Amino acid sequence: MEHDATPDSTAIRVALWRALHVQADPPPHVLVDEIGLRLAAPEADWCQRPDMDPRFTRSFRAGIVARARFVEDLAAEQAGHGVDQYVILGAGLDSFAQRRPELASRLTLFEIDQPGTQAWKRRRLAELGLAEPGWPRFVPVDFEAGERWPERLVAAGFDAARPAVVACTGVSMYLSHEALADTLRHIAAFAPGSTLAMTFVVPPECAEPEERAGFEAALRGAQASGTPFLSLLAPAQMLALAREAGFRHAEIVPAAELARRYFTGRADGLRPGSAEQFLLATT
Repeated sequence: MEHDATPDSTAIRVALWRALHVQADPPPHVLVDEIGLRLAAPEADWCQRPDMDPRFTRSFRAGIVARARFVEDLAAEQAGHGVDQYVILGAGLDSFAQRRPELASRLTLFEIDQPGTQAWKRRRLAELGLAEPGWPRFVPVDFEAGERWPERLVAAGFDAARPAVVACTGVSMYLSHEALADTLRHIAAFAPGSTLAMTFVVPPECAEPEERAGFEAALRGAQASGTPFLSLLAPAQMLALAREAGFRHAEIVPAAELARRYFTGRADGLRPGSAEQFLLATT
């Protein structure tokens, strides 16, 4: 294992936003997840970081917990139909296996990510006493070196002849158009009955008018931090990509649907922003 491995900064940010939802927002919580916070072990004043200020990150953290809840609900629904392979593509500090052992134990769970982030995460899980030998199945893939993740997935025990749920959140905007299309083609070739839930980010003009200034600031921040958004897609463009890739059925789940599903009736008005939406596609 790489002892000098370091986690991806965006993976840390997502984990902290998930924890911030529990700490800063009143119940009911869409997702209760502070394991990522334990893994990251940030400075005591982490909530004062500009990218964590509870006042200015409301829609961001709402979107983060909504998308996590959506894919976990999907995995549970599909498990009820007998689909027992669950692939998390770009897993980061995802803690599904640690938080939902009653469901995860019914699934063969594969986490795919860059080797550095994954090695660091595995070491931290062991240090915290949260590691389970052989589960989930970690699949390190060096995308920058051109490694092909489907081949690594099969080598880790994935059964290509049986359907799976594939979750890919917070990844597509960092991929080039060509890499995104390639990823979709690989998943569309999975066994019939497989389901993909992938988030994508729309161009600023597709976001709600009151959100555009904040969204454009986030785009500038991503550029400045060295992780620019490479693919911004209108819903119709994302649907076209999925159909060209070969999916049997594809639909868009907008942020408004996540708001209806998980945030209805909240007194604090918390809801996800409109910039990130879901592609839900089946083979």
